This record gives sequence, C-alpha cells and structure tokens, in this order.
Amino acid sequence: MAQSILANYDRARTGLILSGGGSRAAYQVGVLRAIANVLPKHHPNPFDVIAGTSAGALNAASLASHAWRFSTAVRSLEYIWKSLSSEQIYDPQSGNLLGGASNVLLSMLGANRPAEKPVALFDNSPLAKLLSRVIRFDRIQHNIDVGLLDAISVTASAYSTGESVSFYQAMKGFHDWSGPHRIGRRAQLDLHHLMASSAIPLIFPAVQIGQQYFGDGAIRQLAPTSTALHLGARRLLAIGVSGNRTKSPLEDEMHEPPGMLQMIGHILNSAFVDHLENDLEFLKHMNEVLPLVPAHSRSRIGRTLHEVELLEISPSKELNLLAMQHYEELPKPLSRYIKSGGSGTILSLILFEKGFCRALMQLGYEDAMEKETDIKGFLGLPA
Repeated sequence: MAQSILANYDRARTGLILSGGGSRAAYQVGVLRAIANVLPKHHPNPFDVIAGTSAGALNAASLASHAWRFSTAVRSLEYIWKSLSSEQIYDPQSGNLLGGASNVLLSMLGANRPAEKPVALFDNSPLAKLLSRVIRFDRIQHNIDVGLLDAISVTASAYSTGESVSFYQAMKGFHDWSGPHRIGRRAQLDLHHLMASSAIPLIFPAVQIGQQYFGDGAIRQLAPTSTALHLGARRLLAIGVSGNRTKSPLEDEMHEPPGMLQMIGHILNSAFVDHLENDLEFLKHMNEVLPLVPAHSRSRIGRTLHEVELLEISPSKELNLLAMQHYEELPKPLSRYIKSGGSGTILSLILFEKGFCRALMQLGYEDAMEKETDIKGFLGLPA
C-alpha cells in the first residue's frame, strides 16, 4: 500500500521502524527472522534507514552493527533474546524494589534526594553491562562508510524540554531538523543513547546525555515514522508491538480498584501503543488526500509531496494477555507486588524471561510469514 508524506530527498530509501515496548521487542526479532528467511542467503542488510525507539533501539543498533550480513544480525539478536532473563536487564530483588519505590514516593512528595541519583523502581545497570558486551558500536560507522546502510537513529525523550530527540548516525549529506516537539541531532551513537531510549519512566532511571536527562523515546513520540522520513526513506516497513487490536477480556473482569502498578501500566500502554498506530493512520489519510492535490500545488511550500510505500506487521494476539500466561516466570521478589490477576501491561514490559520472549518471537515469525508475499513484494524479491 502506498502512503504519502512530505519530504525533499532525491533518492528513495527503504526504512525499518522498530517501535518501543520493553520486553515486547522480542516480537520484532521473530519478524526479522522471517525477513531473513525470505532473503537470499548471505544477503546484506536490506534497509537503508533503521529507526529504533525504546527496546526497539537496542534491536536497531544490533542490526546496524551486523549490516554486512542480515541473517547473522538476526541470529545474534535471537541468541540474546532466547537466553535472556530479568536479572540481565534489572535487579529484581525485593529490597531494591522497595528502595526504588520509596525514592519515587519521596520525589513525588518533593522530598530532598541526591541529585545524582534519578528516581526509578528498578536498577537497570545489568542492561548496560549486557549491551556493552553484545553491541559493537564502532562497527556502525564502518558499515555506513562502506555503504551497507545510510543512517540509523535512536529516539529518546528530553525531560527538560519535552522534545522527542532522534539521535542519528549517518553518511554525509544529512542535516539536523526541527519540528513540533521533535528534533533530529547527528551523534556518534553509544551506550548512553540506548540506555536513554529504553529508560521507561519511573521503572528505569533517566540517563544524562550532555546537559540533559532523557527517558524512554516512546514517550511523546507523536510521529514515530517521521525520523525515517526525515532521513530520506520513501518505503517503510513498520514492526509494531502493541497487540491491542483486540481488547483483552481481562479489562472486562476488573472488580477491584486499580493498584499503582496497574495505573502506571495503563499510562505506559497509552504511550507505547497509540503513537505508532495513530501515525500509520495519518499516513493512510495522507495517501487518500494526495490524489486530490493538484500537481502544481504540491511544491508551493518548498517541498514536494511524495508517496511512501508502507508495510506494517503487528501482533495478531493481545500481548498483555500473552504475558499473563507466562506469569509464573516472573522473578519471585516481583510476584509479591505484581499479582497474577494484575496488570498484564506492565508485565509485558518487564518480563524479560525465556518463555515469554520465545513466545513473542514465535508469534512475530508466524505473523510475518502470513505476510510472506507482501514482504517479498516490498523487498523486490520474486514471489
């Protein structure tokens, strides 16, 4: 399906959109495995632009660092996600959780606290150690220099300004941009950008980059596709992680007032889910409007309206419900606070355990293979 949007680049590029969602990002790996399977053997990265947000940024950086062979990049991601555990992402010990909750509560009440210690429920320093081991940031620029990809972006949210900031590493010729509540800034991507992009508010601590503190990139990211479009993409493959197209029956069976974690989960669900789906709907409406705009009027504002080919792959099952089916994998210290009939939303964000992650990857693979013909057409492969 062709969609339309404003842009001003000479060459059409193929972009990959990897949205945020904590442990839900394992779903993306299953989709990427299906894409690798339909590509010829030893095929390099097929995407000119890779745009990642939140946990999707972690997958994006890994793909960019292995751009010389797409199947190798996907196998690396599979190895990581299949062997993952919560202890490799955050410290789930109950004592630390209580301390984190106390810090959050004191901060809300305006109590003094050490300025160098951002408030959060969990300590995610184990994630920093994991990413330092598995991602070779130095390879990203090399892969750009030899033409294996044109650009990669990692989006984070600036707490001081409320802006969505897309840090991008790219070939020469790209320029910074500014828009309503979103900006693009060239950067040499490193661990700090990934930690900032995946720092879910209240759950994980904010990360300082330069003079600002940043949190999860999905927060206030009103137009998740805009970064790839600013970087010249004219064809977008978007992998969503919402899984909320069908309402969970759990929502209809709630007989008690929501607890703190359930309310936080509701807020985060809105932040992670709505923006990508709304942005894709906007693209569809733009496509409907474009044929009605006279050709001579499309360039009056200094830029030209172009068509953008779009392929979307999203979960066919409700991920909150799927997470509740793997509740028994939750680390025991956390089960004291997240009950089996509690918030499936927050569970689906923090359940970095083998069973749930593998179930997500399998679902992603199956959903993508259902669209095998569409994927081949999108990538220009024979049917």
